[in-house]
Amino acid sequence: MKRSPAYVCLAAAITVGAAGGCTAATSADRPDPGRSGPMARELTHREQIQLQRAEALLVKECMAGEGFSYWVGPLPTVDDLKAGGYLVTDVDWASRHGYGGRLSERLPRLQREDPNHAYANGLPRKERLRYDETLNGALSAGMLSVELPTGGTVRTPRHSCLTEAKERLYGDFATWFTAEKVATNVTELFVPDLVRDRRFADAVGEWSTCMREAGHTYADPPAIRAKLPALTKGLSSDKAHAVEVRLAVAEARCATGTPLAATARALEKEYRGKRLGAYRDEIATYRQMSLAALARAEDITGTTA
Repeated sequence: MKRSPAYVCLAAAITVGAAGGCTAATSADRPDPGRSGPMARELTHREQIQLQRAEALLVKECMAGEGFSYWVGPLPTVDDLKAGGYLVTDVDWASRHGYGGRLSERLPRLQREDPNHAYANGLPRKERLRYDETLNGALSAGMLSVELPTGGTVRTPRHSCLTEAKERLYGDFATWFTAEKVATNVTELFVPDLVRDRRFADAVGEWSTCMREAGHTYADPPAIRAKLPALTKGLSSDKAHAVEVRLAVAEARCATGTPLAATARALEKEYRGKRLGAYRDEIATYRQMSLAALARAEDITGTTA
């Protein structure tokens, strides 16, 4: 059965959204004081952006060494990384962005305006092919493969400016690639059990009652997302945004005003502990290498997160 994006993203429910979309483990802009050792914490959103900036600078340096120009950007903002997920809990973010509709609309424009696209497209055909192989790698140079916890295999070229940048930032690229792909693709291993948990269902019921009392009748948060296109159809951009904000703010207030947000946090921690033991080493390696890379990123960018 194909699961809905909201179902798969439940593990990202606690913050407004999750970094990297639905595949990332839950992240927040604060460490978890209840953990210590190699599993101490994940990176904050600002730290994730710092790593992306450092990686892009390393790619630029590598491309320059091969005779190509490369520009850094566009990079996501903290608000961009908070978009998405099962549940909005941040009232301030919701009051500015609703469910992140305008943020999503901005991304394709930024991608179109990326000077790297115009530069690559302006190269002669032979140089354009060399540019692509230099940046992204070539199949003939060999591939790395990782089997995902939920099935399927992800492959990437062993040699490119992208892999060289990650090698310099994270240390050993092959180890990083394996750890990162495993650690960020584990949500479906525990989400089904979490969703079926009576404690979660009861908390969603209380949230639904709160929403109904606020004038919005929805069984659960995904029901709002499903109805939103019809609710905003034909409206101006400003009016559609106002509808989105009104619903998202109500959702966030009910998420924190009922047990839903706290219950989801507690159950996620519980089920991750129960179901992800087989991948503990990869998750620990992913977090360790991320934190180690952060120190290197500060040197590369000359700034702190």
